[in-house]
Amino acid sequence: MSNHLSDRIQKMSTSATLAMAAKARELRNEGKDIIGLSLGEPDFNIPDFIKDAAKQAIDDNYSSYTPVDGYAELKEAISKKFKRDNDLEYKPSQIVVSTGAKQSLFNVALVVINPGDEVILPAPYWVSYSDIVKLAEGVPVEVKTGIETDFKMTPEQLEAAITPKTKMLWFSSPCNPSGSVYSKAELEGLAKVLEKHPDIFVVSDEIYEHINFTSGHVSIAGIEGMYDRVITVNGVSKAFAMTGWRIGYIGAPEWIAKACTKLQGQVTSGANAIAQRSVITALEAPKSKIQYMIDEFHQRRDIVLQLLGEIEGFNVNVPEGAFYVFPDISSYFGKTLNGVKINNASDFALYLLEHANVATVTGEAFGNPSCIRISYAASEKELREAIARIKAVV
Repeated sequence: MSNHLSDRIQKMSTSATLAMAAKARELRNEGKDIIGLSLGEPDFNIPDFIKDAAKQAIDDNYSSYTPVDGYAELKEAISKKFKRDNDLEYKPSQIVVSTGAKQSLFNVALVVINPGDEVILPAPYWVSYSDIVKLAEGVPVEVKTGIETDFKMTPEQLEAAITPKTKMLWFSSPCNPSGSVYSKAELEGLAKVLEKHPDIFVVSDEIYEHINFTSGHVSIAGIEGMYDRVITVNGVSKAFAMTGWRIGYIGAPEWIAKACTKLQGQVTSGANAIAQRSVITALEAPKSKIQYMIDEFHQRRDIVLQLLGEIEGFNVNVPEGAFYVFPDISSYFGKTLNGVKINNASDFALYLLEHANVATVTGEAFGNPSCIRISYAASEKELREAIARIKAVV
């Protein structure tokens, strides 16, 4: 009966990260010892002080429908967080709370993009950007970056990608999948190009803001001349290990925030009550409360880089944030490993799953067919074992 499905859904890609995770689960159910390095999900438990806030919210009977754009107290906490961490002045009326940052991105796409509008995506980009843009009837325009620039787009590349149809630029920093972090100087370089094109808006995905091993995070909305053109997207899934609680949010020009609220009112309405109340506590807490997780990710990154550096054919830069490495493995293309011909990154990722029992994700899903993404959101023991298995089969 698939011929009765809409063209929209039939043209949509399946999330490669979720597809690989599903394949890994299937193999585990068959009794195979699979180490999953495909999902971007912290392996830590939620901090106890956040759990306590959720329990209190249940006892306080927060069980009714929530305001479409989020509890006033949560929006006030987000406003203070933006000022404290990013030196950004977003009033509560400029903030919309959604069921995860993914919904925040989808809201923005649907309220800003018209059919045929072009959206620049520096590649590699997060796996869902392209399909979200397409669902909004926009046209993704990929700008290829490489390991030589730490997978970051240059001002010259941005300028070359802009056309009269360009409506938006979407990017993440720290970046999923590369772990790259744009410095203030690099963001200023991009902003200088955008100065000449005042009708282009920017989505700045900062969900990995706190998992950052540089001297500090910089928001492009804070660069001179950019504030009124930027939608800052964030959430609590990564830094607070709250992936299943599904709370994301935006800070944006008020007219965009109002439009997102209007859309969300017809789609999901307000986000989960208990989760929202607990996020107030999370955001009001000092960063020191979650520093132990950031320190652990930093340590794991260094271990992974050391171990991958011992494998011939893995070309890896030093990611400065998030919890991924994005090695270029194109040197294996055209070769045969254990009777398997490796033609591309998808072949290589599947080979690792079937022969090393290690789940990774092909770079093709992120707009870079020369790489694979390896998540180090796993224990040191699992990481060491996984990379030893990879080394053994290549």
